[in-house]
Order: sequence, then structure tokens, then C-alpha cells
Amino acid sequence: MGKPNALLSIGFVLIQFLCIGWILLTGPNFPVNLVLLIFELLAIALGLWSILVMGLKNFNIMPDVKTSGRLVTAGPYRLIRHPIYTAILIATGVLVIDSLTLVRFAVWIILLIDLLLKVEHEERLLVQFLEGYTEYKDRTARIIPFLY
Repeated sequence: MGKPNALLSIGFVLIQFLCIGWILLTGPNFPVNLVLLIFELLAIALGLWSILVMGLKNFNIMPDVKTSGRLVTAGPYRLIRHPIYTAILIATGVLVIDSLTLVRFAVWIILLIDLLLKVEHEERLLVQFLEGYTEYKDRTARIIPFLY
């Protein structure tokens, strides 16, 4: 088994936080539009629910597998392997739509690409180091239930 590439993991997280920070600092953090606000609140709820179900001991901002990591298949993880990434993309996407500029949209696209690449990297590690992950992958979506 290969060792995780720490620099790659740090790079994914750094880009992720820079993009999220840029989006949060360049526009309102809560939309005035009620529909967008509901989507943002639902995304935040999904993220918090995902962390609660996963447990703080299993939670890791880095895409690397913790030595004490365990496979979580309850709650939102029944349908989505990476519901926290789903929550991040929805919440930040709503903020970009609410105060749309070309730069904010470009930053969101960079965030999307970064998270997709981070998922690929993370899943290679999870298959390698977490028993049962391959079977779990076969029955769940990555980020969007029933689609991707």
C-alpha cells in the first residue's frame, strides 16, 4: 500500500479554503432571496448533520484516512459518500448566484474542480486503507444522490 501524499492533500485543502474564503469575503453571506436562503440553510444543515453522524473522531479536513477511521454508512452517508462536499458546493453556489460576478463564478468553478479532484484522491486512499469502502462505493453516489 502506498503512503498518502501530504503535499497533495494540503494543496487540496488550501485551495478549498482560499476559494470558500474568497466567496465569503466578496459578497453577502446570507441571500435576501428566500429560495436561495432556504437552499443555503439546507446545505448548512446537511453539512452539520454529516459531521454529527460521522463523529468528530472520524472527521478530517484532510483527505487522508485517519488510522482510527471507520466507514460511516448512516444518515446522509446512506446515499452520498461525500455529503460535506455536497453541502459546501450548494452553500457557496447559492452565495455566488446571489451576488454573481464573473470572478466569483470562476472561483466557485475552481472550488468545484478542487473538490472533485480531492474526492478522487480521497477515494483512492479510502479504498486502499478502509475495509468495505469498495462495496460502499458501488451502492452510493459521490456527491449528488442517484446521479454522481
